[in-house]
Amino acid sequence: MDLSISSAGRTIELNEWSGINSSETNNGNSVRDLHDSVQDVEGRDIVMQQLKPVDGGPDAWKVLIAAFVFEALLWGFPISFGVFQDYYSTLPQFAGVESKIALIGTLAQGLSYLGAPVSAMLTKRFPKYHRQQIWIGWPICLGGLVAGSFATTVPSLIATQGIMYGIGFITLTYPILAMVDEWWIHRKGMAFGLIASASGASGAIMPFIISAMLNKYGYKTTLRAIAVAMAILTGPLIPFLKGRLPPSEHSTVAKTNWSFLKKPLFWIFGISTLVQGLGFFFPALYLPSYATAIGLSSTQGALVLAIMALAQLIGQFAFGFLSDKKLSISTLAMFCSLMATIGSFAVWGMSKSLGLLILFSIIYGFFGYAFAAMRAGMGKAVSDDPSAVVATYAILVFLQGIGNVLAGPISSVLLERNVRLNVYGVERYRSLVIFTGSCMSASGLVILGWFLRPSKLFAIR
Repeated sequence: MDLSISSAGRTIELNEWSGINSSETNNGNSVRDLHDSVQDVEGRDIVMQQLKPVDGGPDAWKVLIAAFVFEALLWGFPISFGVFQDYYSTLPQFAGVESKIALIGTLAQGLSYLGAPVSAMLTKRFPKYHRQQIWIGWPICLGGLVAGSFATTVPSLIATQGIMYGIGFITLTYPILAMVDEWWIHRKGMAFGLIASASGASGAIMPFIISAMLNKYGYKTTLRAIAVAMAILTGPLIPFLKGRLPPSEHSTVAKTNWSFLKKPLFWIFGISTLVQGLGFFFPALYLPSYATAIGLSSTQGALVLAIMALAQLIGQFAFGFLSDKKLSISTLAMFCSLMATIGSFAVWGMSKSLGLLILFSIIYGFFGYAFAAMRAGMGKAVSDDPSAVVATYAILVFLQGIGNVLAGPISSVLLERNVRLNVYGVERYRSLVIFTGSCMSASGLVILGWFLRPSKLFAIR
């Protein structure tokens, strides 16, 4: 039984405190015994309040479902920016600044990745203000869309749809993740995997909706309509976003245990994530244009992306679920890297038809994206302290986000000018395909190399 003990304005939280899990402490004494000892020391009456159960129950599921919807809609929007980019590039008023249009999406996504460690630290440092952070970030997100609808220049869109939206999202997302972290303990991998898969659910639908609205109503009406829809769909869910632990200035989880930074395995996971991130984003960015290069229609290109998003949904949930089991998180990560490597080298580079592109989108969506669903599992592998889960998660998000920011400069170097169907990667995308596959392969080899290391050279004291 998880308990919260309150006395004279103080709160001592016993959930996951010093290893307390169900009804016993680490030294075998019951929670009731600990309660009695507090009575003896304080000499005052103590009120005991039972906390809600973890890993299930109506309250835990409400928080998880609300987090899923927030992630699907508010993160699904910036990762669908490719549709906006294509549309903005056709507008006469934005002619001559096409190269700057990409900055809108890059900043909206990049701030969410690179701002993760700062947001996570603030969230962990001030657990009493999680709800307030959500109420600050949520209107900034929606306000960025509304303000963007009045923009008439690319710089103003960069400031609103890009920077303003990105700041709003990173402000609200980590308080939500911290709440999920409190409710899901032994099934944490499944919970975080489900949240990660949310963008796959929206990614299969949102681009089609946005494209249809842009073509019919233009970007101003579309941005306003999306802001209203997000407010209607997410606003009523905010009351369900509650932490499990009672707020307290003396909360035992207010400070993060950073000891995991001293463990080499964490940095192995970090390097693997960084390398994987350098090549991770290219399929989602260039599959539509690759489809056009081999003679497919824009609708077929969008279909390939939608199928990859559905595969992502299934893969991230599946591997998040598996990471809660007795399976090694390192083995799961290496297997994902291996399959993404095979998909890139053997399928994408050889694709000259819709069927092969669909096969690649299924393989890469299922395994390539599943790697990200194991961040929580990687955190648990390097630290037994619950306070470290969100911190490790945020650092790994940051490392993957470096690839997101560098995707544009890297692709400008790798893309070739000519298109020839009888050449691997239709020539134009050959180097891009090889780079993507190499990053997937190197990501797995980093982890494999750690476990095959000479023990004397890498001995851990």
